[in-house]
Amino acid sequence: MYSTAEFRRGLKIEIDKKPFIIVEFQHVKPGKGGAFVRTKLKNLINGAVVEKTFRSGEKVDKPDLLEKEMQYLYRDDQGFNFMDMESYEQIFIDADKIGDSANFLSDGLELTGLYHEGEPISLELPTFVELPIEKTEPGVKGDTATGGTKPATLSTGFVVQVPLFLNEGDMLKIDTRTGEYIERISK
Repeated sequence: MYSTAEFRRGLKIEIDKKPFIIVEFQHVKPGKGGAFVRTKLKNLINGAVVEKTFRSGEKVDKPDLLEKEMQYLYRDDQGFNFMDMESYEQIFIDADKIGDSANFLSDGLELTGLYHEGEPISLELPTFVELPIEKTEPGVKGDTATGGTKPATLSTGFVVQVPLFLNEGDMLKIDTRTGEYIERISK
């Protein structure tokens, strides 16, 4: 069990037999009455965000979560297919459970799958992924001095804003938390 004193961003807790992750929290000590903790929680199963207040010192359960190392294999009509890196078993996850993570999945990407009661519920991507530019307009000579950007479609279909000097085929480092271009990877 966790006490409210142990709350921090990213802590996974269980409320009413459902796993949540703490997105934001704030310890509040009013002039009158007891202290409390105001939290914003994200449901790990359906992605819903709720706000909940706990009395100071209140206890919450640890969720029954299991993390497994996985490798992305391919996408089909129904969803995404992964391989468990320990047992080499193939795992299917519905597209709605993947969410925005689909923008960063490239063949062979190794990531962490989060399971609740034996069912896969979400993915934890690496902080940065390397993806090639599949389509973008060519930069015009002299445009690079302004520091402008242009849209570029990556191999996954995700569109990101990149500097004007980048071309099709360039390999990029992308931040999976924000979806932003970080740098060009030299070959």
